[in-house]
Amino acid sequence: MPLFMDRHEALEELTPFDIAAAHMRDLEVQDRYGVDYITYWFDHKSGAGFCIAEAPSVEAVEAVHREAHGNTASRVIEVDRGTVEAFLGHLDRPTPGEPYVATAFRAILFTDIVASTELTQRLGDTGAMQVIRAHDAIVGEALLHGGGRRVKHLGDGVMASFVSVSRAVETAITIQRAVEAYNRNHTEGFNVRVALSAGEPVTENDDLFGAAVQLAARVCSTCMAGRILVSSAVRELCLGKGFQFDDKGLVELKGFDEPMRVYEVTWSVTS
Repeated sequence: MPLFMDRHEALEELTPFDIAAAHMRDLEVQDRYGVDYITYWFDHKSGAGFCIAEAPSVEAVEAVHREAHGNTASRVIEVDRGTVEAFLGHLDRPTPGEPYVATAFRAILFTDIVASTELTQRLGDTGAMQVIRAHDAIVGEALLHGGGRRVKHLGDGVMASFVSVSRAVETAITIQRAVEAYNRNHTEGFNVRVALSAGEPVTENDDLFGAAVQLAARVCSTCMAGRILVSSAVRELCLGKGFQFDDKGLVELKGFDEPMRVYEVTWSVTS
């Protein structure tokens, strides 16, 4: 079946989440027209959105958008799959309902080894390095399977970024469960705190900066051992995803003028 790409103009007033919801509606009606919407992306800076779909005709592509939400494309063209994948790589299907954007939107995750200074004093430099290596291996494996990118190592923790908010939360849970398993099998265990926020950080020299990063770091500093704390934005973006959140109320965070509401992710009956 032919492969088509369409372009939507003037979407500046829509958020990445509006676009994700529109894609969900496309998926709900596409079978009526024999269309398979494979992927999409949204460039918020230019206000343009793009879809890739297999369809019997241009008219079928347009019919799905028209029935689903009315946001028809300004242009639909037939494209060669090999050419598209040469530019874009493999056409991965986004998780339905999740924002899938060509912007700087990210979920930011911080880990921090609890009482790392005390660990060094008790275990010595060599023993402390073994703990850090164990932490790095656990986090690295979780990021690999969760689709996260390690932005930088912080000595006794890691900063990572994700395009998918729900996968970031899943990765945080994976990290805590792996640390718990490690501690059951090692005499010298350790504890980790994990925190997440979501937003559009500033990118420079492969590093991330801005309020979203600062919020994740500050929330992490208030987190207790073995826990996962998230900002209200993370919790709202994960509604309906099967996670359980406990409202921890408003907290004062250094560098923020107003108290911020945080939530704890319930990940284990022992947490």
